[in-house]
Amino acid sequence: MTSIIGLLIVLGVLIFFHELGHFIMAKAFGVGVEKFSLGFGPALVKWKKGRTEYCISAFPLGGFVKMVGEQPDSPLSDEDRPYAFNLKPVFQRMIIVAAGPVFNFLLAIIIFFVLFSVVGLMLLKPEIGEVRADSPAAEAGLQKGDRITWIEGNAIESWSEMAEAIAASNGAPVAIRVDREGRETEMVVTPVVEPMEDIFGEIQDRYIIGVTAAGSTDVIRLGPLEAFGESLHRTYLIVELTILSVAKMIRGAVSVDNLGGPIMIAQMAGEQVRHGLVNLLGFIALVSINLGILNLLPIPVLDGGHLMFFGIEAAKGSPVSVRTREVAQQIGLFILLTLIIFVFYNDIMRIISGTSF
Repeated sequence: MTSIIGLLIVLGVLIFFHELGHFIMAKAFGVGVEKFSLGFGPALVKWKKGRTEYCISAFPLGGFVKMVGEQPDSPLSDEDRPYAFNLKPVFQRMIIVAAGPVFNFLLAIIIFFVLFSVVGLMLLKPEIGEVRADSPAAEAGLQKGDRITWIEGNAIESWSEMAEAIAASNGAPVAIRVDREGRETEMVVTPVVEPMEDIFGEIQDRYIIGVTAAGSTDVIRLGPLEAFGESLHRTYLIVELTILSVAKMIRGAVSVDNLGGPIMIAQMAGEQVRHGLVNLLGFIALVSINLGILNLLPIPVLDGGHLMFFGIEAAKGSPVSVRTREVAQQIGLFILLTLIIFVFYNDIMRIISGTSF
């Protein structure tokens, strides 16, 4: 039950915010919006303002926007023509279409900003949990409980900073300062290269010293400007990581078995609900970024496909023919349905095999 509630919350928020982007930009460019619905199915509550009917529908799984002249061959009355989407300049149509994915990225930035402003930035302390026997760290005298404060003259505030500094050494000896029970101790460690599995499951050579993190964290309080900057940075990192993951899947470097669908999202959302609001909000931001990227793929029926058509129209000075659009959309729909079936298959196989998410 928790998974179903989590799925409804996550997808409902994401899809509604996506459609809100289309709606706001359509209104901004004078496109007539016939209907804007929160949810799908029978309308529980509805009211009309101007020419737009607003609805709260029975199934709160997102929403939709119906615009005047949404289809290229839509019949239009003389009264509707000034408000028709398909008669607006191509750059305005591109902005309206792009606004959906852009609002998904904006939602992630807003969520991260709220979390960083209220909760703060959580960093894994550069505190040693275990020292591997016969490792460079053991030979240099590092011990469990040591907190690394300085490497080669640079202050170290997090475990990731420490790992990056070690990795950047290229095997050269590095001077390290640690806090050991309140006393400063300095030593020199020579990293060694070892093959390690990265987050994509690929084996990469990496310089290490043979220590693991203690697992304790610091919370850094951020001001509004710092929180905003960190929100942009976090969103950028997730976008970069997602695009890199997709590229590696296309190249075959990462298994497509890693793809997940609604069942996986539901189970993960339910898990985040059980862990509290902060975890759930972070998960919504992550999925929102992925939804934004997915919608920008140049596949007909997705926003990216529409942007592709509008880009061709802008370049050649005339719209893509209706027949070409229809064929492309059929191909795009086939690709999308194939992807949906595949991710459902992956989800079901994980359940059968007992693989956790």
